[in-house]
Amino acid sequence: MSATTATAVPRTEAAIGPWRLRWRRFRRHRAGMASLVVLLLLALFCLAAIPMQHVLGMDPDATDLLARFDPPSAEHWLGTDEAGRDELIRLMVGGQMSLLVGLLATAVGGIFGLVVGVFAGYFGGRVDALLMRFTDGMIALPLLPLLIVLGAVDLTKLGFSSEFARSGAAGFWRIVIIIAIVDWTAIARLVRAATLSIKERDFVRAARASGAGPLYVMPTHILPNVATPIIVAFTLTVGRVILFESVLSFLGFGIVPPTPSWGNMLNNAQELVTTAPALAVYPGLLIFVTVIAVNFLGDGLQHAFDPRSER
Repeated sequence: MSATTATAVPRTEAAIGPWRLRWRRFRRHRAGMASLVVLLLLALFCLAAIPMQHVLGMDPDATDLLARFDPPSAEHWLGTDEAGRDELIRLMVGGQMSLLVGLLATAVGGIFGLVVGVFAGYFGGRVDALLMRFTDGMIALPLLPLLIVLGAVDLTKLGFSSEFARSGAAGFWRIVIIIAIVDWTAIARLVRAATLSIKERDFVRAARASGAGPLYVMPTHILPNVATPIIVAFTLTVGRVILFESVLSFLGFGIVPPTPSWGNMLNNAQELVTTAPALAVYPGLLIFVTVIAVNFLGDGLQHAFDPRSER
């Protein structure tokens, strides 16, 4: 075969590269692509609060009792709430809090679950039994009541000042830590199952036979090969965590007002549903759209990382 003929042969899937193949599969998943666009628009919407606060001087906590429940206008595009605060800027800032909680809590809990799953799957035996029984015990706990109990802990009795305990930062870190403590079990079980399969592969056995220890084999050979289920699991967990944050804030155990989040905005509006329903519709709709989009994005990533999805 001549060189000209060889270059005319179309590239195979192997020549394209795994990440380009995955991107091509993801683009074919319409719901996943639409969800990615929606999430990017939501992120831009929330980040737009930063220039609006600094350039336009809009304060999400500035109250004006003479402008309570004002309808949408040129000054307040979505109107004002029960304290005369601009609803639009509060939705933007509240979205920052809710999305940041979802990402940070998922990262902290996911890393813990990742470590538990890799150690359990790689070492097996008593280590596996101990870690998985601990994981099963966490799964058996009633999640929402446990979150409420942990959310009701008085921080002043743990040595923190009363000013910090009442601040928005305390509410933010409280909810991140609480969710991270309880929401790592699914990732741990998923990583353990993938590790049990990967550790029996020839390249892992060869690495161990050459004298490589567990602290080299796990990050070098195990983790890169379980990246696919980890990415999908992390994506799906973000939506669940955002929902948890909304529930806790709605019940009064999350981010402390006046720092806004979509959950505590819903909590503030629950007694105003008949008089000012828009105050409940706006944050509720944003929570709904975000969680649905994150779940569809997870489905799209699962489709993209599954070789069997290529037609």
